[in-house]
Amino acid sequence: MSATEAVPRTLAEDLAGVATELVACGSLEMGADGPDLAPRIAALLPAGTPVYVNHLPRRRLADSLPALLALAAAGLEPMPHLAARRLASRQEAQAFLQDAVKRAGVRKLMLIGGDLPQPQGPYRDAAALLGDCPADCGVRQIGFAAYPEGHPTISTPRLAAALEEKLAQAAAAGIVPYLVTQFSFAPARILAFAVEIARRHPAVPIYVGLAGPATPTTLMRFAQRCGVSASLRALQAEGMRAVRLFTHADPSEQLIALARHRLSGSAGNVVGVHLYSFGGVVRTAAWMHARITGS
Repeated sequence: MSATEAVPRTLAEDLAGVATELVACGSLEMGADGPDLAPRIAALLPAGTPVYVNHLPRRRLADSLPALLALAAAGLEPMPHLAARRLASRQEAQAFLQDAVKRAGVRKLMLIGGDLPQPQGPYRDAAALLGDCPADCGVRQIGFAAYPEGHPTISTPRLAAALEEKLAQAAAAGIVPYLVTQFSFAPARILAFAVEIARRHPAVPIYVGLAGPATPTTLMRFAQRCGVSASLRALQAEGMRAVRLFTHADPSEQLIALARHRLSGSAGNVVGVHLYSFGGVVRTAAWMHARITGS
């Protein structure tokens, strides 16, 4: 029995509508080495869909510019990741921002810390990099990573303090902040996090991270790497049926669980989902297309 077959048809239709809206207002990510994939993604998604280009270890930030240009040319919204601890210099950050804004029309970006033991340059974290983003750089919105299950190497109090610092900095600079959560297999944790953010910062929107369509083996590997194994352990305590539901190759069950909370009003600051593609961006875009079109 599917998630929608177990409820009355009218409620099922409402859930489906909310789920479609969350995907249509959502985003996905791709690698910097895939600019040729931009037209294939654009053929599947609504014009202007935000697509993040990641900034991976051992990659220069400038390496993501061709992908950003290709996304803009394809009619999608290019949104770069900037990993603070991976930047070698202030000049690298400033030059990239100028190029990305002027040539690719970037207006939104995602600032992350970058999981390195030691910074490669002057930025110890995303807050330090945010402080170096000039108010007139052309960026209007900045996203920050959020970790409803915690971070594998950062304590929960430090995470909370860092988030408060970044939100305050963004407000002082006149930049609109938003949050993108790490993917999780525990919708209740996501909901609790969203409710707390809404209490403290009601104007800050949240995009809930979902693990895009992938094999269970891939999901398990990334879950351990990204620090979401706590929700896996919780699911295992509930039985293998729960594990199969929420680590299945298709994220529809998690989407419907989130839609239930959104429909009830308990996740009012959740405005969309963000799909982690794990290297399968076209596959993820196809899943989003099917959800949006009802096909």
